[in-house]
Amino acid sequence: MVLPVLPELAELTACEDVVMFVNAAVTATGQREFHADATEQRLSLAFLHEYALTNYREIYAATLALDINDHNAATMVLNLLRTAQAVPLPQRKLEGRLIAARLSALPPQRVYRVLRALRAEGINNRRTRAIVRDWVAARPDVAFDAVKYRRGLAVAAGHAHLRLPGEVGTMLFDWRRPKRYDTPILESWRRAHYEKDALFDLPYTVAEGLASTRRRDIDRAEFLRAIAPRLTELERLRLQRAGHGHVEAALDRQPLTRLALYALSLPRPERARRREELTAALRAAARRAAGRGAGTWGDVVAVLDDSYSSSGSAVKRRRPLAVALATHYLLEALAGRYRPTWLNHSGDPLLVHPLGATPLGERLLDALALRPQRLVVVSDGWDNAPPGQAAEVLRVWRQRLDPDGRTSIVHLNPVYDGAAFDVRRLSPHVASVGVRDAEDAAALVELARFATGTATFAELRAHLDERVEGFLR
Repeated sequence: MVLPVLPELAELTACEDVVMFVNAAVTATGQREFHADATEQRLSLAFLHEYALTNYREIYAATLALDINDHNAATMVLNLLRTAQAVPLPQRKLEGRLIAARLSALPPQRVYRVLRALRAEGINNRRTRAIVRDWVAARPDVAFDAVKYRRGLAVAAGHAHLRLPGEVGTMLFDWRRPKRYDTPILESWRRAHYEKDALFDLPYTVAEGLASTRRRDIDRAEFLRAIAPRLTELERLRLQRAGHGHVEAALDRQPLTRLALYALSLPRPERARRREELTAALRAAARRAAGRGAGTWGDVVAVLDDSYSSSGSAVKRRRPLAVALATHYLLEALAGRYRPTWLNHSGDPLLVHPLGATPLGERLLDALALRPQRLVVVSDGWDNAPPGQAAEVLRVWRQRLDPDGRTSIVHLNPVYDGAAFDVRRLSPHVASVGVRDAEDAAALVELARFATGTATFAELRAHLDERVEGFLR
Protein backbone atom coordinates (compact mmCIF):
# COMPACT_ATOMS: atom_id res chain seq x y z
CA MET A 1 0.00 0.00 0.00
CA VAL A 2 1.54 3.34 -1.05
CA LEU A 3 0.48 6.33 1.01
CA PRO A 4 1.22 9.94 0.03
CA VAL A 5 4.56 11.56 0.91
CA LEU A 6 3.95 14.91 2.60
CA PRO A 7 6.22 17.95 2.91
CA GLU A 8 8.12 17.98 6.21
CA LEU A 9 6.17 20.91 7.66
CA ALA A 10 2.87 19.11 7.06
CA GLU A 11 3.88 15.83 8.70
CA LEU A 12 3.07 16.82 12.26
CA THR A 13 -0.36 18.12 11.24
CA ALA A 14 -1.04 14.95 9.26
CA CYS A 15 -0.13 12.73 12.22
CA GLU A 16 -2.38 14.75 14.53
CA ASP A 17 -5.26 14.66 12.03
CA VAL A 18 -5.01 10.90 11.55
CA VAL A 19 -4.77 10.14 15.28
CA MET A 20 -7.69 12.49 15.93
CA PHE A 21 -9.81 10.62 13.40
CA VAL A 22 -8.77 7.21 14.74
CA ASN A 23 -9.67 8.31 18.28
CA ALA A 24 -13.12 9.30 17.06
CA ALA A 25 -13.53 6.09 15.03
CA VAL A 26 -12.70 4.01 18.11
CA THR A 27 -14.85 5.81 20.69
CA ALA A 28 -17.67 7.78 19.04
CA THR A 29 -20.98 6.13 18.18
CA GLY A 30 -23.16 9.19 17.61
CA GLN A 31 -24.94 8.56 20.92
CA ARG A 32 -25.37 10.68 24.01
CA GLU A 33 -22.46 10.86 26.47
CA PHE A 34 -22.44 12.20 30.02
CA HIS A 35 -21.22 15.66 28.95
CA ALA A 36 -22.66 15.88 25.40
CA ASP A 37 -25.89 15.10 23.55
CA ALA A 38 -26.31 12.83 20.53
CA THR A 39 -26.80 15.66 18.02
CA GLU A 40 -23.43 17.21 18.85
CA GLN A 41 -21.80 13.79 18.56
CA ARG A 42 -23.32 13.04 15.15
CA LEU A 43 -22.45 16.44 13.67
CA SER A 44 -18.88 16.27 14.96
CA LEU A 45 -18.42 12.72 13.72
CA ALA A 46 -19.87 13.47 10.28
CA PHE A 47 -17.43 16.38 9.88
CA LEU A 48 -14.44 14.21 10.83
CA HIS A 49 -15.43 11.50 8.35
CA GLU A 50 -15.77 14.06 5.56
CA TYR A 51 -12.48 15.74 6.49
CA ALA A 52 -10.48 12.48 6.64
CA LEU A 53 -12.05 11.08 3.47
CA THR A 54 -11.32 14.26 1.50
CA ASN A 55 -7.78 14.92 2.73
CA TYR A 56 -6.40 11.46 3.53
CA ARG A 57 -8.44 8.99 1.52
CA GLU A 58 -5.79 6.23 1.43
CA ILE A 59 -5.31 6.48 5.18
CA TYR A 60 -9.07 6.72 5.70
CA ALA A 61 -9.46 3.38 3.93
CA ALA A 62 -6.51 1.88 5.83
CA THR A 63 -8.23 2.76 9.11
CA LEU A 64 -10.65 -0.09 8.37
CA ALA A 65 -7.80 -2.38 9.46
CA LEU A 66 -7.64 -0.83 12.94
CA ASP A 67 -9.74 -1.61 16.03
CA ILE A 68 -12.48 0.91 15.23
CA ASN A 69 -16.06 0.41 16.36
CA ASP A 70 -18.79 -1.07 14.18
CA HIS A 71 -20.70 2.21 13.78
CA ASN A 72 -17.74 3.98 12.21
CA ALA A 73 -16.65 0.96 10.17
CA ALA A 74 -20.11 0.85 8.55
CA THR A 75 -20.00 4.61 7.90
CA MET A 76 -16.58 4.30 6.26
CA VAL A 77 -17.71 1.47 4.00
CA LEU A 78 -20.63 3.59 2.80
CA ASN A 79 -18.44 6.66 2.29
CA LEU A 80 -15.83 4.75 0.29
CA LEU A 81 -18.44 3.08 -1.94
CA ARG A 82 -20.38 6.28 -2.62
CA THR A 83 -17.26 8.28 -3.60
CA ALA A 84 -15.25 5.76 -5.64
CA GLN A 85 -15.84 7.16 -9.13
CA ALA A 86 -12.67 9.28 -9.39
CA VAL A 87 -10.36 6.86 -7.55
CA PRO A 88 -7.58 5.16 -9.60
CA LEU A 89 -8.13 1.47 -10.29
CA PRO A 90 -5.28 0.06 -8.10
CA GLN A 91 -6.48 2.10 -5.13
CA ARG A 92 -10.07 1.09 -5.81
CA LYS A 93 -9.07 -2.60 -5.76
CA LEU A 94 -7.30 -2.22 -2.42
CA GLU A 95 -10.31 -0.38 -1.00
CA GLY A 96 -12.53 -3.20 -2.22
CA ARG A 97 -10.40 -5.78 -0.40
CA LEU A 98 -10.42 -3.70 2.80
CA ILE A 99 -14.20 -3.23 2.57
CA ALA A 100 -14.76 -6.96 2.03
CA ALA A 101 -12.50 -7.86 4.96
CA ARG A 102 -14.20 -5.37 7.28
CA LEU A 103 -17.69 -6.51 6.27
CA SER A 104 -16.73 -10.09 7.10
CA ALA A 105 -15.75 -8.90 10.60
CA LEU A 106 -18.93 -6.90 11.24
CA PRO A 107 -22.04 -8.40 12.87
CA PRO A 108 -24.45 -9.51 10.12
CA GLN A 109 -27.24 -7.18 11.26
CA ARG A 110 -24.87 -4.23 10.85
CA VAL A 111 -23.91 -5.37 7.34
CA TYR A 112 -27.53 -5.76 6.28
CA ARG A 113 -28.12 -2.21 7.51
CA VAL A 114 -25.28 -1.05 5.24
CA LEU A 115 -26.79 -2.95 2.31
CA ARG A 116 -30.16 -1.27 2.87
CA ALA A 117 -28.41 2.11 2.88
CA LEU A 118 -26.71 1.26 -0.44
CA ARG A 119 -30.09 0.58 -1.98
CA ALA A 120 -31.63 3.73 -0.51
CA GLU A 121 -28.82 5.83 -2.03
CA GLY A 122 -28.85 4.01 -5.37
CA ILE A 123 -25.22 2.84 -5.09
CA ASN A 124 -25.21 -0.11 -7.46
CA ASN A 125 -22.03 -0.19 -9.53
CA ARG A 126 -20.31 -3.42 -10.53
CA ARG A 127 -17.81 -3.36 -7.66
CA THR A 128 -20.55 -2.82 -5.08
CA ARG A 129 -22.59 -5.72 -6.49
CA ALA A 130 -19.48 -7.96 -6.38
CA ILE A 131 -18.78 -7.04 -2.75
CA VAL A 132 -22.40 -7.78 -1.77
CA ARG A 133 -22.44 -11.03 -3.76
CA ASP A 134 -19.20 -12.29 -2.20
CA TRP A 135 -20.32 -11.39 1.32
CA VAL A 136 -23.67 -13.18 0.97
CA ALA A 137 -21.97 -16.18 -0.66
CA ALA A 138 -19.60 -16.43 2.32
CA ARG A 139 -22.43 -16.56 4.86
CA PRO A 140 -22.38 -19.95 6.61
CA ASP A 141 -26.15 -20.52 6.31
CA VAL A 142 -28.14 -18.35 3.89
CA ALA A 143 -31.40 -20.05 4.93
CA PHE A 144 -30.75 -19.00 8.54
CA ASP A 145 -30.15 -15.42 7.33
CA ALA A 146 -33.38 -15.57 5.35
CA VAL A 147 -35.23 -16.24 8.60
CA LYS A 148 -33.33 -13.99 11.00
CA TYR A 149 -32.51 -11.09 8.64
CA ARG A 150 -35.31 -11.58 6.12
CA ARG A 151 -35.80 -7.95 5.07
CA GLY A 152 -32.06 -7.26 4.86
CA LEU A 153 -31.37 -10.29 2.67
CA ALA A 154 -34.35 -9.50 0.45
CA VAL A 155 -33.09 -5.95 -0.09
CA ALA A 156 -29.56 -7.17 -0.82
CA ALA A 157 -30.79 -9.84 -3.24
CA GLY A 158 -32.96 -7.41 -5.17
CA HIS A 159 -30.43 -4.59 -5.26
CA ALA A 160 -27.36 -6.65 -6.20
CA HIS A 161 -29.24 -9.12 -8.48
CA LEU A 162 -28.19 -12.11 -6.38
CA ARG A 163 -28.92 -15.69 -7.30
CA LEU A 164 -30.20 -17.39 -4.17
CA PRO A 165 -31.02 -21.08 -3.61
CA GLY A 166 -34.54 -21.79 -4.87
CA GLU A 167 -36.28 -22.19 -1.53
CA VAL A 168 -34.55 -19.15 -0.04
CA GLY A 169 -35.65 -16.96 -2.92
CA THR A 170 -39.21 -18.29 -2.69
CA MET A 171 -39.31 -17.71 1.06
CA LEU A 172 -38.13 -14.11 0.67
CA PHE A 173 -40.51 -13.06 -2.07
CA ASP A 174 -43.46 -15.50 -2.13
CA TRP A 175 -43.39 -17.46 1.11
CA ARG A 176 -47.07 -18.46 1.21
CA ARG A 177 -46.98 -20.35 -2.10
CA PRO A 178 -45.25 -23.61 -1.04
CA LYS A 179 -47.25 -26.03 1.10
CA ARG A 180 -43.98 -27.02 2.81
CA TYR A 181 -40.24 -26.37 2.56
CA ASP A 182 -37.53 -29.04 2.40
CA THR A 183 -35.09 -26.80 4.29
CA PRO A 184 -35.83 -27.43 8.01
CA ILE A 185 -35.45 -23.86 9.29
CA LEU A 186 -37.61 -22.48 6.47
CA GLU A 187 -40.28 -25.07 7.19
CA SER A 188 -40.16 -24.22 10.92
CA TRP A 189 -40.57 -20.55 10.07
CA ARG A 190 -43.58 -21.28 7.81
CA ARG A 191 -45.22 -23.47 10.45
CA ALA A 192 -44.53 -20.94 13.22
CA HIS A 193 -47.09 -18.62 11.64
CA TYR A 194 -49.76 -21.17 12.55
CA GLU A 195 -48.31 -23.50 15.23
CA LYS A 196 -46.97 -22.48 18.61
CA ASP A 197 -44.55 -25.41 18.96
CA ALA A 198 -42.71 -24.47 15.77
CA LEU A 199 -41.61 -21.20 17.36
CA PHE A 200 -39.06 -23.00 19.50
CA ASP A 201 -37.11 -24.22 16.46
CA LEU A 202 -36.38 -20.62 15.41
CA PRO A 203 -33.74 -18.09 16.49
CA TYR A 204 -34.78 -16.28 19.67
CA THR A 205 -35.41 -12.83 18.15
CA VAL A 206 -37.50 -14.30 15.32
CA ALA A 207 -39.52 -16.48 17.67
CA GLU A 208 -40.12 -13.58 20.05
CA GLY A 209 -41.24 -11.35 17.19
CA LEU A 210 -43.68 -13.92 15.81
CA ALA A 211 -45.03 -14.70 19.27
CA SER A 212 -45.75 -11.04 20.00
CA THR A 213 -47.13 -10.33 16.52
CA ARG A 214 -49.54 -13.26 16.59
CA ARG A 215 -50.49 -12.53 20.24
CA ARG A 216 -50.14 -16.17 21.22
CA ASP A 217 -50.96 -17.06 24.78
CA ILE A 218 -47.43 -18.15 25.75
CA ASP A 219 -46.12 -17.89 29.29
CA ARG A 220 -42.83 -15.95 29.33
CA ALA A 221 -41.05 -18.42 31.58
CA GLU A 222 -42.23 -21.34 29.44
CA PHE A 223 -41.10 -19.52 26.30
CA LEU A 224 -37.59 -18.87 27.66
CA ARG A 225 -37.13 -22.44 28.89
CA ALA A 226 -38.16 -23.84 25.53
CA ILE A 227 -36.09 -21.41 23.45
CA ALA A 228 -32.98 -21.64 25.68
CA PRO A 229 -31.05 -24.07 23.39
CA ARG A 230 -31.36 -21.54 20.53
CA LEU A 231 -29.96 -18.57 22.45
CA THR A 232 -26.59 -17.06 21.59
CA GLU A 233 -24.17 -16.29 24.43
CA LEU A 234 -24.88 -12.56 24.08
CA GLU A 235 -28.64 -13.16 24.24
CA ARG A 236 -28.15 -15.29 27.35
CA LEU A 237 -26.12 -12.56 29.02
CA ARG A 238 -28.65 -9.84 28.15
CA LEU A 239 -31.57 -11.91 29.44
CA GLN A 240 -29.72 -12.81 32.63
CA ARG A 241 -28.78 -9.14 33.15
CA ALA A 242 -32.46 -8.22 32.69
CA GLY A 243 -33.34 -10.54 35.59
CA HIS A 244 -34.71 -13.56 33.73
CA GLY A 245 -33.80 -16.36 36.10
CA HIS A 246 -34.73 -19.03 33.57
CA VAL A 247 -31.63 -18.29 31.50
CA GLU A 248 -28.00 -18.67 32.56
CA ALA A 249 -25.04 -17.32 30.61
CA ALA A 250 -21.65 -19.02 30.49
CA LEU A 251 -19.50 -16.22 31.92
CA ASP A 252 -16.27 -17.94 30.91
CA ARG A 253 -17.13 -17.38 27.23
CA GLN A 254 -17.75 -13.62 27.40
CA PRO A 255 -15.34 -10.91 26.16
CA LEU A 256 -13.70 -8.85 28.89
CA THR A 257 -15.48 -5.50 28.51
CA ARG A 258 -18.89 -7.13 28.04
CA LEU A 259 -18.29 -9.14 31.19
CA ALA A 260 -17.35 -5.96 33.10
CA LEU A 261 -20.58 -4.32 31.90
CA TYR A 262 -22.53 -7.31 33.14
CA ALA A 263 -20.83 -7.27 36.54
CA LEU A 264 -21.51 -3.55 37.01
CA SER A 265 -25.18 -4.04 36.10
CA LEU A 266 -25.62 -6.21 39.19
CA PRO A 267 -26.48 -4.67 42.60
CA ARG A 268 -23.43 -4.35 44.83
CA PRO A 269 -24.72 -6.94 47.35
CA GLU A 270 -25.06 -9.50 44.56
CA ARG A 271 -21.57 -8.65 43.29
CA ALA A 272 -20.23 -9.23 46.80
CA ARG A 273 -22.11 -12.53 47.07
CA ARG A 274 -20.78 -13.72 43.69
CA ARG A 275 -17.31 -12.22 44.18
CA GLU A 276 -15.33 -15.40 43.51
CA GLU A 277 -17.32 -16.36 40.41
CA LEU A 278 -17.22 -12.90 38.81
CA THR A 279 -13.58 -12.20 39.68
CA ALA A 280 -12.49 -15.56 38.27
CA ALA A 281 -14.43 -14.93 35.05
CA LEU A 282 -12.96 -11.42 34.65
CA ARG A 283 -9.41 -12.65 35.25
CA ALA A 284 -9.86 -15.50 32.78
CA ALA A 285 -11.20 -13.09 30.13
CA ALA A 286 -8.26 -10.75 30.82
CA ARG A 287 -5.76 -13.60 30.34
CA ARG A 288 -7.39 -14.48 27.02
CA ALA A 289 -7.21 -10.84 25.93
CA ALA A 290 -3.57 -10.50 27.03
CA GLY A 291 -2.52 -13.60 25.11
CA ARG A 292 1.24 -13.88 24.64
CA GLY A 293 1.69 -10.41 26.16
CA ALA A 294 0.80 -11.66 29.64
CA GLY A 295 3.41 -10.69 32.20
CA THR A 296 5.56 -8.73 29.71
CA TRP A 297 4.75 -5.12 30.66
CA GLY A 298 7.00 -4.88 33.69
CA ASP A 299 6.09 -2.54 36.56
CA VAL A 300 2.68 -0.97 35.81
CA VAL A 301 0.63 1.54 37.80
CA ALA A 302 -2.92 2.47 36.74
CA VAL A 303 -5.04 5.51 37.59
CA LEU A 304 -8.67 4.51 37.04
CA ASP A 305 -11.60 6.93 36.88
CA ASP A 306 -14.65 5.99 38.96
CA SER A 307 -16.03 9.54 39.29
CA TYR A 308 -19.72 10.26 38.79
CA SER A 309 -19.28 10.97 35.07
CA SER A 310 -18.12 7.37 34.59
CA SER A 311 -21.79 6.42 34.93
CA GLY A 312 -22.10 7.33 31.24
CA SER A 313 -25.51 8.11 29.72
CA ALA A 314 -28.88 6.41 29.36
CA VAL A 315 -27.77 4.73 26.11
CA LYS A 316 -24.21 3.95 27.27
CA ARG A 317 -24.92 3.14 30.89
CA ARG A 318 -21.78 2.67 33.00
CA ARG A 319 -19.64 2.06 29.91
CA PRO A 320 -16.74 4.38 30.91
CA LEU A 321 -16.59 2.67 34.30
CA ALA A 322 -16.80 -0.77 32.68
CA VAL A 323 -13.83 0.07 30.43
CA ALA A 324 -11.85 1.17 33.50
CA LEU A 325 -12.76 -2.03 35.39
CA ALA A 326 -11.94 -4.26 32.40
CA THR A 327 -8.64 -2.42 31.85
CA HIS A 328 -7.79 -3.00 35.51
CA TYR A 329 -8.00 -6.77 35.04
CA LEU A 330 -6.20 -6.62 31.68
CA LEU A 331 -3.28 -4.64 33.13
CA GLU A 332 -3.15 -7.09 36.03
CA ALA A 333 -2.61 -9.84 33.43
CA LEU A 334 -0.12 -7.88 31.30
CA ALA A 335 2.07 -6.55 34.11
CA GLY A 336 4.88 -8.24 35.94
CA ARG A 337 4.02 -6.04 38.92
CA TYR A 338 0.74 -4.14 39.03
CA ARG A 339 -0.63 -1.45 41.37
CA PRO A 340 -4.05 0.12 40.70
CA THR A 341 -5.26 3.50 41.98
CA TRP A 342 -8.96 4.41 41.75
CA LEU A 343 -9.97 8.04 42.07
CA ASN A 344 -12.47 7.44 44.88
CA HIS A 345 -12.80 3.71 45.51
CA SER A 346 -10.70 1.49 47.75
CA GLY A 347 -10.97 -2.21 48.36
CA ASP A 348 -12.33 -4.84 45.99
CA PRO A 349 -12.50 -3.33 42.45
CA LEU A 350 -15.53 -5.51 41.72
CA LEU A 351 -17.57 -3.28 44.06
CA VAL A 352 -16.59 0.00 42.35
CA HIS A 353 -19.42 2.40 41.50
CA PRO A 354 -19.60 5.94 39.99
CA LEU A 355 -19.20 8.50 42.75
CA GLY A 356 -17.78 11.95 43.38
CA ALA A 357 -15.57 14.43 41.54
CA THR A 358 -12.50 13.73 39.39
CA PRO A 359 -9.31 14.40 41.40
CA LEU A 360 -6.96 13.19 38.69
CA GLY A 361 -4.10 15.46 39.74
CA GLU A 362 -3.93 14.00 43.27
CA ARG A 363 -4.03 10.41 42.05
CA LEU A 364 -1.37 11.11 39.42
CA LEU A 365 0.90 12.41 42.16
CA ASP A 366 0.32 9.20 44.14
CA ALA A 367 0.98 7.05 41.07
CA LEU A 368 4.10 8.89 39.87
CA ALA A 369 5.58 8.76 43.37
CA LEU A 370 5.88 5.00 42.82
CA ARG A 371 8.07 5.67 39.73
CA PRO A 372 6.70 2.79 37.63
CA GLN A 373 7.99 1.77 34.22
CA ARG A 374 4.54 2.36 32.78
CA LEU A 375 1.62 4.51 33.93
CA VAL A 376 -1.80 3.96 32.33
CA VAL A 377 -4.63 6.42 32.99
CA VAL A 378 -8.20 5.44 32.10
CA SER A 379 -10.47 8.47 32.34
CA ASP A 380 -12.84 10.69 30.38
CA GLY A 381 -10.36 13.52 31.00
CA TRP A 382 -12.69 15.89 32.88
CA ASP A 383 -10.17 16.82 35.57
CA ASN A 384 -12.12 19.07 37.97
CA ALA A 385 -10.89 18.70 41.54
CA PRO A 386 -9.24 21.19 41.08
CA PRO A 387 -9.48 21.91 37.34
CA GLY A 388 -6.18 21.68 35.47
CA GLN A 389 -4.17 20.06 38.24
CA ALA A 390 -3.54 16.86 36.24
CA ALA A 391 -2.13 18.84 33.30
CA GLU A 392 0.22 20.75 35.60
CA VAL A 393 1.40 17.57 37.35
CA LEU A 394 2.17 15.95 34.02
CA ARG A 395 3.94 19.07 32.70
CA VAL A 396 6.25 19.30 35.70
CA TRP A 397 6.89 15.56 35.63
CA ARG A 398 7.80 15.54 31.95
CA GLN A 399 9.84 18.78 31.90
CA ARG A 400 11.56 18.71 35.31
CA LEU A 401 11.40 15.31 37.00
CA ASP A 402 11.49 12.81 34.13
CA PRO A 403 12.73 14.61 30.98
CA ASP A 404 14.28 11.34 29.69
CA GLY A 405 10.89 9.61 29.72
CA ARG A 406 11.88 6.71 31.97
CA THR A 407 8.20 6.34 32.88
CA SER A 408 5.96 5.69 29.88
CA ILE A 409 2.61 7.45 30.34
CA VAL A 410 -0.50 6.92 28.23
CA HIS A 411 -4.07 8.14 28.71
CA LEU A 412 -6.86 5.86 27.47
CA ASN A 413 -10.12 7.76 27.09
CA PRO A 414 -13.41 5.87 26.53
CA VAL A 415 -15.46 9.03 25.82
CA TYR A 416 -15.52 11.11 22.62
CA ASP A 417 -15.73 14.89 23.06
CA GLY A 418 -17.79 16.18 20.14
CA ALA A 419 -16.91 19.82 20.80
CA ALA A 420 -13.17 19.09 20.53
CA PHE A 421 -13.52 16.59 17.62
CA ASP A 422 -11.38 14.23 19.69
CA VAL A 423 -11.12 12.53 23.05
CA ARG A 424 -10.46 15.00 25.86
CA ARG A 425 -6.72 15.23 26.58
CA LEU A 426 -5.03 15.51 29.95
CA SER A 427 -1.86 17.25 28.77
CA PRO A 428 0.09 18.05 25.59
CA HIS A 429 2.96 16.10 27.15
CA VAL A 430 1.06 12.81 27.35
CA ALA A 431 -0.55 10.78 24.58
CA SER A 432 -4.34 10.44 24.78
CA VAL A 433 -5.99 7.77 22.66
CA GLY A 434 -9.59 6.64 22.42
CA VAL A 435 -10.64 3.22 23.72
CA ARG A 436 -13.97 1.44 23.43
CA ASP A 437 -13.11 -2.10 24.53
CA ALA A 438 -10.36 -2.81 27.05
CA GLU A 439 -9.31 -5.79 24.93
CA ASP A 440 -7.82 -3.32 22.42
CA ALA A 441 -5.73 -1.47 25.02
CA ALA A 442 -2.41 -3.11 24.08
CA ALA A 443 -2.75 -2.13 20.41
CA LEU A 444 -3.90 1.37 21.36
CA VAL A 445 -0.88 1.91 23.61
CA GLU A 446 1.24 1.18 20.53
CA LEU A 447 -0.74 3.78 18.58
CA ALA A 448 -0.29 6.33 21.37
CA ARG A 449 3.26 7.24 20.29
CA PHE A 450 1.82 8.93 17.19
CA ALA A 451 -0.32 11.23 19.32
CA THR A 452 2.50 13.16 21.01
CA GLY A 453 4.26 14.60 17.94
CA THR A 454 7.39 12.51 18.54
CA ALA A 455 6.77 10.06 15.68
CA THR A 456 6.99 10.92 12.00
CA PHE A 457 4.33 10.53 9.36
CA ALA A 458 6.52 7.89 7.70
CA GLU A 459 6.42 5.83 10.88
CA LEU A 460 2.65 6.19 11.06
CA ARG A 461 2.44 5.15 7.43
CA ALA A 462 4.57 2.07 8.10
CA HIS A 463 2.40 1.16 11.09
CA LEU A 464 -0.75 1.36 8.98
CA ASP A 465 0.87 -0.66 6.18
CA GLU A 466 1.66 -3.40 8.66
CA ARG A 467 -1.86 -3.41 10.09
CA VAL A 468 -3.41 -3.49 6.60
CA GLU A 469 -1.25 -6.45 5.56
CA GLY A 470 -2.16 -8.39 8.69
CA PHE A 471 -5.84 -7.51 8.35
CA LEU A 472 -6.09 -8.63 4.72
CA ARG A 473 -4.06 -11.77 5.42
